Amino acid sequence: MPQPKSSMASTSKRRVSKVKAAPPPEDSDDEYRPLGTLWKEAFPVGTEWDQYDKVYEINWDFTNLEKEFEEGGKLYGKRVYLFGCTEPQLVHFVENSRVIHIPAVVAVTSPFPPSDKIGIKSVQREEELIVPMKEMKMDWMPFIPPDVREFSAVERVKTQIFTLKCTQRRAALKQLKQERIKKYEYCLPYIYSPLKEDETVDETVVNIMYPFEDEAKPPVVCEYDWQFDEFEEFVDNLVKEEELPESEREKFMVFLKDLVGKERKKVREAKQARKKALEDMSKDLLEGFQNMKFYKFYPIKSEKYPDISEMKSSFINRYYGRATEVL
Repeated sequence: MPQPKSSMASTSKRRVSKVKAAPPPEDSDDEYRPLGTLWKEAFPVGTEWDQYDKVYEINWDFTNLEKEFEEGGKLYGKRVYLFGCTEPQLVHFVENSRVIHIPAVVAVTSPFPPSDKIGIKSVQREEELIVPMKEMKMDWMPFIPPDVREFSAVERVKTQIFTLKCTQRRAALKQLKQERIKKYEYCLPYIYSPLKEDETVDETVVNIMYPFEDEAKPPVVCEYDWQFDEFEEFVDNLVKEEELPESEREKFMVFLKDLVGKERKKVREAKQARKKALEDMSKDLLEGFQNMKFYKFYPIKSEKYPDISEMKSSFINRYYGRATEVL
C-alpha cells in the first residue's frame, strides 16, 4: 500500500535540477502542443518488446487526453499519474485490415503515487508476484512539457503530471535471460486499496490440478466451489464420468480437502488484512483513496487514423479493475 510521505520524499530527492526538456520542433507542419507527446511518455506496461516500436508507427491522436488538463477539464489543477497499456485488436484501415496493438493511457488522480509496486502474473505462473517497481527498472517520473526549458519552472505549471517510465535499455535485452525478458510482458501496474473489496474475499472456487504418479496420464483439471458443491457428490461424479479412477478416490479426497483448507485460510487472511489496513490508515491516506479516480483514454477518430471507438473497454487490469470513466 502506498505511503504518501515516503513516496513523495523519494521523488523530491531526485537530482533533476539540471534536467532540460527538448525544445519544441521547428520544422513540423502540425501545430505545436505542449502536451502532444504526453501519451508517448507513459510506458505501455506489459507490451512485448518486439511490438514496442510498432505501437508508435501510428501517430495516434490523444488530444482528448490533452484537453482534460485544460481549465474545466477532469484533470485540470490535479496531481495526475499516467501509465500506458496496449490492447491487440483487428483494426480496419483503408488499404487493409490487420491486428495492431492499440495504445490506451490510464490517468490516476491522486495526491500520492498509486503504488510503488508492479504485479507479475502469467498463465504459466501459478502464483502472482508483487515486486517493487525499481526491480523492473520502473518508476514515476515528472513530465516536463517541451516548452518548459528549466525543470525548476515545472513548479509553475498548473497541473503536476507524473508518468510511469521504464529505464530498461532494449539494446541490453540480448544480455538478459529469457525468463527476465518475458517478465516484462507479464507486468501489470499494481494498486491495493483497502476500500476496494479484494476479489479473494468472496472467492469460493478453487482450481484443481490433480496429478497422477504415472506422469503419462493427464491430470484431473476442474473447479470446485466449496459454497455450492457437495464434497462427496463432487468426487462421485468425477469417478462416474471416468475422470478419476476409483482407486484414486481416497487420495484425491485428501488432496481436495487440503486444497480447500488452504484457500479458505487465504480468504480469512485477506479479510483480516483489509480490516487492519483500514484501522491503521491515516485520515489523509483514507481521503486520498476515497477521492482517487481512474480515467482511461483511447485515441480519437480523425481523418488520419482508424476508428477504434467500438473497441473501447473500461477494464484496466486485475488490480485496478474498471475505470471511473472511459474517454
